[in-house]
Amino acid sequence: MRPPALLALFSCSAAFALVSEEIKEKVTPSQDLKQSSLPRRRDIDLKEIVFVIQSQSNSFHARRAEQLKRNILKQAANLTQRSPQSPPPPSVGEAGRCLDHPSLVTAEWFLGKALYDEESTIIHHYAFSENPTVFKYPDFAAGWALSTPLVNKLAKRLKSEALKSDFTIDLKHEIALYIWDQGGGPALTPVPEFCTEDADPRCVTTFHSFLPLCGIPVKKEEIFVAVKTCKKFHADRITHRKEDMAAQPALSGHYSDYAEAAIPTVDLGILSQTGHCGKTLPFWKGFERSRHEQDLMVSHCGRTHIDQLISRLRHLLSCYDSGDPVFLGERYGYGLGAGGYSYVTGGGGMVFSREAVRRLLVSNCRCYSNDAPDDMVLGMCFSGVGISVTHSPLFHQARPVDYPKDYLSHQIPVSFHKHWHIDPVKVYLTWLAPSEEDQTSQETQKDPREEL
Repeated sequence: MRPPALLALFSCSAAFALVSEEIKEKVTPSQDLKQSSLPRRRDIDLKEIVFVIQSQSNSFHARRAEQLKRNILKQAANLTQRSPQSPPPPSVGEAGRCLDHPSLVTAEWFLGKALYDEESTIIHHYAFSENPTVFKYPDFAAGWALSTPLVNKLAKRLKSEALKSDFTIDLKHEIALYIWDQGGGPALTPVPEFCTEDADPRCVTTFHSFLPLCGIPVKKEEIFVAVKTCKKFHADRITHRKEDMAAQPALSGHYSDYAEAAIPTVDLGILSQTGHCGKTLPFWKGFERSRHEQDLMVSHCGRTHIDQLISRLRHLLSCYDSGDPVFLGERYGYGLGAGGYSYVTGGGGMVFSREAVRRLLVSNCRCYSNDAPDDMVLGMCFSGVGISVTHSPLFHQARPVDYPKDYLSHQIPVSFHKHWHIDPVKVYLTWLAPSEEDQTSQETQKDPREEL
């Protein structure tokens, strides 16, 4: 058997479709591949493509990954009229689609649906500030692929060269930078067959942006929203938040360094305008000791646009068991190449189940200072007690303008962060306000292909 020629990577939310022989005859190669000077060769055989399904340890995501694996194998069996060999456990499957490619045995290829920044952004450390559109990186929702020679080269490099970045913020951008290697490696080749919409008959993958609904939405009364703030933000930020959330009431508390009855805020006696770690653990203890029926706590700061969170989060959280230690949000990483840890970035909002809170408090997790970054401290503590971060790209640490339009186009976002150089009301109305389409998709969707 020939060695694999291509490594394809998919999230467990993607919908993968092996092309039929009838469609295959009508498909023409991607324009970028047509223009390549590399020689043509035979079509790629099914057994020459290895699929890696990128999943998470949470039981819901593990089930989704298993479903996708079975779906790929079933399609492969239908194409070949025989059962393919069982893939290596736990999440690597062998299947594929025959495409007229240049040589994937000798060439270094990095393939996917291309995203790019329209303006330089903080989440990418303002990379390519003079012309941010020049650098392309893959949309993981559509899947992406590497040729075997490139995989081998990267594996060898990882063994001999330590990763240079302390922080992992946007993995898809950072992987593209690492592969490109200041021009020493290949740039991403855009391939239109990797899709997030299924309008094009050439699409190998499709992606649907429905909010997940795994049963009855979580009750509003089961969610407690904790807002961390300080006195200087009471007037211009907290008042807005109270007005926006009034239309969808939920139990909430505002924790500050100053008591203001009109909001109201709780004075924790801790003076800090950044970090907020000293403010976080006290209200955690109150939540854990409470006898109310809330099983889930949402923590965010006063700059987070999270106004539609309750409605959308009720659907999202229906897929998670509140009896499990759930730690959910947008995942960042610190020192991951050297034994570090993942954490949920606080700006986009953090979701904790009561069980996760209980286990953390039992561990005697402590802030090393009142203004320490609470999200990183919590990530380190959760890592210490064996509770993994569950990532959802629907939470956002930055503003809408900091993300590619194509990336946001297949999302129903839960949150955005920061009020810097934007109109927060416009952000709410554009991205977070309830709509008829939003309500319809929430009520009617039963397709298992959602973004989580």
